[in-house]
Amino acid sequence: MSEPVDLVVVAHRLPFELVRDDDGALSYRRSPGGLVSALQSALRNRRALWIGSAGRSCDQGVADALDNPVVAACEFDEIVLDRGVWSPHYLGFCTSALWPLYHSAEVAPVYRGSDFAAYCQVNEMFAARAAARASEGGMVWVHDYQLQLVPSMLRRLRPDVRIGFFLHTPFPADELFEQMPWCRQLLEGMLGADVIGFQTEGDVAHFLAATQRCLALRSEAGRVVVDEFASRRDVAVGCFPVGIDTELYAAAAAMPEVVERAAQIRGELGDPRTLIVAIDRLDYTKGIDLRIRAFAELLTDRTAHNRGVVMVQKAVLSRESAHEYRRVRHDIERLVSRTNDACGGADLLHVDYLQQPLDLLELVAMYVAADIMMVTPRSDGMNLVAKEYVATRLHNDGALILSEFAGAARQLDAAWLVDPHDIAALKNSMEAALAADRPEQQRRMSALRAQVHGHDVDRWCQLFLDSLAQPILT
Repeated sequence: MSEPVDLVVVAHRLPFELVRDDDGALSYRRSPGGLVSALQSALRNRRALWIGSAGRSCDQGVADALDNPVVAACEFDEIVLDRGVWSPHYLGFCTSALWPLYHSAEVAPVYRGSDFAAYCQVNEMFAARAAARASEGGMVWVHDYQLQLVPSMLRRLRPDVRIGFFLHTPFPADELFEQMPWCRQLLEGMLGADVIGFQTEGDVAHFLAATQRCLALRSEAGRVVVDEFASRRDVAVGCFPVGIDTELYAAAAAMPEVVERAAQIRGELGDPRTLIVAIDRLDYTKGIDLRIRAFAELLTDRTAHNRGVVMVQKAVLSRESAHEYRRVRHDIERLVSRTNDACGGADLLHVDYLQQPLDLLELVAMYVAADIMMVTPRSDGMNLVAKEYVATRLHNDGALILSEFAGAARQLDAAWLVDPHDIAALKNSMEAALAADRPEQQRRMSALRAQVHGHDVDRWCQLFLDSLAQPILT
């Protein structure tokens, strides 16, 4: 029997990040985000090395990561970045340029040459570390927009390894992507991979169109033809929608302490007839402000279905040093105050800001407590919250309101799908979910659960790695 292929996973962040408490002590906490959630679950039963950053700069101390339970899943190799490089790389190019560009330019991207230079430098560090740790003929799986140059850099250093790249965010339309001053370099970086994966078929189409528009490359049956050193190399491009660890969430939802905590959550909110829940990172792409406006309009109607309705929004703080994110929080706080004042001071809308993600059992308790889950981003690569909620509905009850512009909508079409930019449509979707009888809820949720269970995180990981392991015949 052949030996297993060594696997190196390269992602910008590790599943834990460094934090300093009020006393100056350093410790690690779980990192937020769908990428970390997906990779942690996918690698739980695999022999792998995860290369990434824990947010520690060269001038900070070291905390004992081995004492943190999140590091037990696989081996980790931390990259420590100089703050003078990390800031223009992450807060500059990644946050101010790529993130808005890849989310339909809801906020105007800011392009600075110095930021891109730092981006190149960081990508070189990650590529060099991967080259040093990968076994002969092994696999290297690179993740997301922060590291798009790594595949080509790694190929130059280690032509013997198989290289995969997966983009967790959406990929923009080619005419929008072309506005990026370094669009050619980013595409050439990604095309250093043997296999490139995206969340949706729409993202695949956008990428293939961009390679033709910006690089004049042709594609054949889901492959991009790259000419290197007078020879042809084919890069496979495909759709690999990310899943979740469905059994983990279902098992947690059945735990007596979680069921008890869910009842307690509802009790703390005054035992509302209907509880609407939303859980997001605090980010302008998540559409938090739009759903709050829609909820405020719902309350003004005072119909029979709308009485006794409470909404809770959990918002995990992120990128707090970025101006755009501080503005988002300020706008949301004004909306919350205005909404509750309009209801005579009744606390029908609660927004809780969290310094770190909810732990698993508290998160699942929120899902179990929720009669209606709202996942309505302006734009999103997949959004695993929608799938996690579905996995916890053990009795096929509850309702999912889902943005048409989340990647999950391509799979979860039995949800109430909505354009989040249309406030009236958002309000109408809430009214429809509130009015739905038990048979309709069960019909929809049964279809959603079948989809989530049939396309879990292990299937996603296996499909991608199987594709990467298979040589491409030209």
